[in-house]
Amino acid sequence: QVQLVESGGGLVQAGGSLRLSCAASGRTFSTYNMAWFRQAPGKEREFVAAIIWSGSDTFHADSVKGRFTVSRDNAKNTAYLQMNSLKPEDTAVYYCAAAATRSIWRSRVANQYDYWGQGTQVTVSS
Repeated sequence: QVQLVESGGGLVQAGGSLRLSCAASGRTFSTYNMAWFRQAPGKEREFVAAIIWSGSDTFHADSVKGRFTVSRDNAKNTAYLQMNSLKPEDTAVYYCAAAATRSIWRSRVANQYDYWGQGTQVTVSS
């Protein structure tokens, strides 16, 4: 089992940057494929990016490709989401998620992930 805690959210102007962190407890973080999702008010939870357990492969949604970058540091039990060129439409609560089964890779389906953080608010002003 793993517990996830996101941090790094906040208020930023359009065009700015933020770096989100997802700190994981437990010794098995390096075995989980990780993902980031976001949820805006009144909308469904949306896939943002994923990174494989080793960090050797990543996958980003078209809406953030070229602006956001997912990464991880297994030695620090932490995953990251670097967000550049932020837009007002990026405003949402951002969640990190972990998949206990390695076959869950590049999945955009939220209910396939086993563990979730509490979320961190990102607000982009125009």
